[in-house]
Amino acid sequence: MGLELYLDLRSQPCRALYIFARSNNIPFEFKHVELAKGDIPAETEEFRKVNMLMKVPALRDGSFTLTESIAILLYLVHKFKTPDHWYPSDLQKRARVDEFLSWQHTSVRAKGSKLFLTKVMLPLITGQSLPPEKLEFITGELNVTLKQFEEKFLQDKPFIAGSEVSLADLVALVELMQPVCAGYDLFEERPKLKEWRRRVEEDVGKELFQEAHQDIRNIKNFTADQLAPELKENFKQQLLKQF
Repeated sequence: MGLELYLDLRSQPCRALYIFARSNNIPFEFKHVELAKGDIPAETEEFRKVNMLMKVPALRDGSFTLTESIAILLYLVHKFKTPDHWYPSDLQKRARVDEFLSWQHTSVRAKGSKLFLTKVMLPLITGQSLPPEKLEFITGELNVTLKQFEEKFLQDKPFIAGSEVSLADLVALVELMQPVCAGYDLFEERPKLKEWRRRVEEDVGKELFQEAHQDIRNIKNFTADQLAPELKENFKQQLLKQF
């Protein structure tokens, strides 16, 4: 049995894994999961053995299983000895990558996901839109995070860890594409961020990057009746509590 990756490409962490594996020619079997349609292999005993938390992404490599996207990325880096720039051997450059990967969960990802949920999922599932003042507040939170990203992590460097693309850049850009796919072009008025995006896409492969984002870009064509009923109700309750 070869390497298996259980992924839903509407998920940011899954997209980062997919792009990384493909751009580094890592052989894997793509176990396609569509969570929104209730296509959750966790209902089978086979998948429970891969991830008892019943979530994606998940990896199975022979008898070894692993969850959590950052842990899986690092496993792939070491197992397949990918080029050094992805996770530098230089101690301080590696520390910069680790620093961002530790920070992004509650910042870039959290704020970008919140805007996506507000602009896309809330109207889709509940039929309600957020009042303009609340949407403005959520957008403002994301803008603060973007300012922190530029000033603290990117600064005047081509990439987060220096002169070459790393895991930090890939994860960052995939996370930032989530609100873009919801119709909020956060790059338009940020030339430094826009140039950084261009460099990252060119380094990982622009066609591959676009391919990985096809499903999330097409989310506007999704309808509530395509959601699994139990998932729709669960989403609805969570969204109403949050907003």
